[in-house]
Amino acid sequence: MRNKSTGVIVSVFLTTLLGGCASQANKDPLESLNRGVYKFNDTADKAVIKPIAGTYKALMPSPIRSGINNFFSNINTVVSVANNLLQFKFSNAMTESGRFIINSTFGIGGLFDLAGKDGIEKHNEDFGQTLGYWGVGDGAYLVLPLLGASSLRDTTGLIVDSWAFDPLYYIHNVPTRTGTRFAKAIDTRAQYLPASDLLDEAALDPYAYMRDAYFQRRTSQINDGEAPALKIEDDEFSVEKPVTSAVK
Repeated sequence: MRNKSTGVIVSVFLTTLLGGCASQANKDPLESLNRGVYKFNDTADKAVIKPIAGTYKALMPSPIRSGINNFFSNINTVVSVANNLLQFKFSNAMTESGRFIINSTFGIGGLFDLAGKDGIEKHNEDFGQTLGYWGVGDGAYLVLPLLGASSLRDTTGLIVDSWAFDPLYYIHNVPTRTGTRFAKAIDTRAQYLPASDLLDEAALDPYAYMRDAYFQRRTSQINDGEAPALKIEDDEFSVEKPVTSAVK
């Protein structure tokens, strides 16, 4: 437990320290390395992961796939509760807690999203968003092996969420934990099959498109879907003007 806590603290400290390494003008100082990892991921995806996800989607009836997705979404609610609390969004944390209780009990372990059917809104948060909420910059863009687009800040957030808040981490049987994470990954990949095909067909440079879309999406998530204000200054006054659009 001490080693895990130390790792979390060190990760957060390094992210805060290195958050300014990537300038606003160059968010991708590791582009050559990232493109290499992106190519590896793309090859692995097309050769192995995408076919498995396609087979899963083709063979598994839609109601079962929906139940599996609901199950993993319900587990992730625990991560959202913790990060809403860390951002002092207590009302959202209570809502997420209510969702988890309803779906875990009446929804049979989360297989049915009864809270969603009742109109209870989701407030998804992760530790990368929490760091961003408290002013930590994105840092350098990173492409993680098999996991894909990320940043220095969000990679730290992923580590903290995985080690501290994700209930799957506390499954002591390693094969069971690994198998469960693999099933979650395949379920997630199956959901994005149409989008990945569109990306390959539409983008002249899929890597650059993915990178830019990633940063825009994360900015929108950190601001809860609201566009951040742009600060405009001159010699006489300064004002904050909201951006008129945001990527959700």
